[in-house]
Amino acid sequence: MEAANAAGYYWPEGCSRNGECTNCAMDVIAGIGRLSRMGRYERANLIRQRGRSSVEDPRLRLACQAHIEGDIVVAKRGVEAHS
Repeated sequence: MEAANAAGYYWPEGCSRNGECTNCAMDVIAGIGRLSRMGRYERANLIRQRGRSSVEDPRLRLACQAHIEGDIVVAKRGVEAHS
C-alpha cells in the first residue's frame, strides 16, 4: 500500500490503516513467501468483516497489516493513479 502510494497510486482504505475495516484487502499474485505471517489481529478482522472462509486462502491479506520482505505482485480493485 505504501509502495503504491509512493508511486502515485490511490489505495482504498477506510480505518487509518489499523486493520479494522479490511478495505485494503489485496490478492497476492506472486511472492506470498515474502510476506510476514498473518497475525491474530489481521485474522480476527478478516473473519469479522468477511467471514471465516476469508482466511482459508492465504493469498487474501490486509495491505496495512502484512509486512513485505521482498518483491510481491498483488491485485486490488479500486487502485488508481492519482490525478
